[in-house]
Amino acid sequence: MLRPGAQLLRGLLLRSCPLQGSPGRPRSVCGREGYGIIHAGGVGKYLSDWILHGEPPFDLIELDPNRYGKWTTTQYTEAKARESYGFNNIVGYPKEERFAGRPTQRVSGLYQRLESKCSMGFHAGWEQPHWFYKPGQDTQYRPSFRRTNWFEPVGSEYKQVMQRVAVTDLSPFGKFNIKGQDSIRLLDHLFANVIPKVGFTNISHMLTPKGRVYAELTVSHQSPGEFLLITGSGSELHDLRWIEEEAVKGGYDVEIKNITDELGVLGVAGPQARKVLQKLTSEDLSDDVFKFLQTKSLKVSNIPVTAIRISYTGELGWELYHRREDSVALYDAIMNAGQEEGIDNFGTYAMNALRLEKAFRAWGLEMNCDTNPLEAGLEYFVKLNKPADFIGKQALKQIKAKGLKRRLVCLTLATDDVDPEGNESIWYNGKVVGNTTSGSYSYSIQKSLAFAYVPVQLSEVGQQVEVELLGKNYPAVIIQEPLVLTEPTRNRLQKKGGKDKT
Repeated sequence: MLRPGAQLLRGLLLRSCPLQGSPGRPRSVCGREGYGIIHAGGVGKYLSDWILHGEPPFDLIELDPNRYGKWTTTQYTEAKARESYGFNNIVGYPKEERFAGRPTQRVSGLYQRLESKCSMGFHAGWEQPHWFYKPGQDTQYRPSFRRTNWFEPVGSEYKQVMQRVAVTDLSPFGKFNIKGQDSIRLLDHLFANVIPKVGFTNISHMLTPKGRVYAELTVSHQSPGEFLLITGSGSELHDLRWIEEEAVKGGYDVEIKNITDELGVLGVAGPQARKVLQKLTSEDLSDDVFKFLQTKSLKVSNIPVTAIRISYTGELGWELYHRREDSVALYDAIMNAGQEEGIDNFGTYAMNALRLEKAFRAWGLEMNCDTNPLEAGLEYFVKLNKPADFIGKQALKQIKAKGLKRRLVCLTLATDDVDPEGNESIWYNGKVVGNTTSGSYSYSIQKSLAFAYVPVQLSEVGQQVEVELLGKNYPAVIIQEPLVLTEPTRNRLQKKGGKDKT
């Protein structure tokens, strides 16, 4: 059953009728008011395809009622219903924020500490810093199709991470604890990657029966048979539902607990991250002792944390998982310890620019239920030769045997004051041949940067295409990814006497 708030909200707000379930598992369809009759034919077709073929023809997460949770109260629903109808005919902007009903009960432990310093974004009920402003800077939300008041501050945050050290609030992550005698067997069935050894972490993907990317998660093997799984904020219940249904379907003896609201998360990244954190813990954080993709339980300023050496920035960094009520104390300790290193904050806009330069894919953009992991460039994370017959394995073998029709590529383009956001058309010889999935300004090379899907024959490095932005086609060129090597890779090359790459 759906929570009453979510059930009411989807009936009022959704542009088409949401389907509950997951690929291969349709559950219910809701009636809706507004444009329901107009959309009924399309909804009926997708539902029938789902029933007949095991999964829908397109990714339908935008219609999934599981993007709502207990934070979707009656008061929130009423506020959003009024706002939605009031915004019915307005122009929608990139990075758009709508403020009715905010904040919800779902704020991190740092919300009150940070709200006056930054522009907050809304993520599955959470408030999360998008960018921070300094005294004298424009602090208002300024919607625009072009670079607006966030552009310069984000550039400063980018440099802060690349040159010094910075902290970001990652508390909106979805977080699950899985343990039990069948936990390894369940995860081996769910994920296309191998299961990490105890004390280590990896990036793993759950696939649909047809070999599409259902989800991407970080899997940490904390103790024998006990795992911490991390996913994006918008994928929390979407992923949890899939895991729980497979556990029940297969009769696995496991305990699955959603601990999203219990834990806060701080990301600390930059070349001085180790130096700052080492001041606060007796644990040896040196590169040889606390390796990349390793996870350990330790204390930072006497606060218990689960520390994972990983960062979506691609720079030296740790994610620190801790009790939500300890967030302020942990944040203050880190910021105080980093004064000598010039520590500061950074938000999700800078994070996006950093991850694009490192060619890190994002679920929901570069990969989803419309894409398979091979065309998305995720071969490294997919182990077709592992013994377990994970979901989608046979379909993926067939896809590989047939060959790909398109590939995800990284491209740069010289624009004026506009950057790609995703879903812009790719042109070649006067025809649309593909689309961008996400984009940003690259502060390292001072050009726009984007991921895009193009036909295989147009996917070679050096290939020139065009990207349509605001009705104008800008010349673009496919580049060798990543634009900037990750810190672990640079570190390995330096030890081997190789050259850095930017």
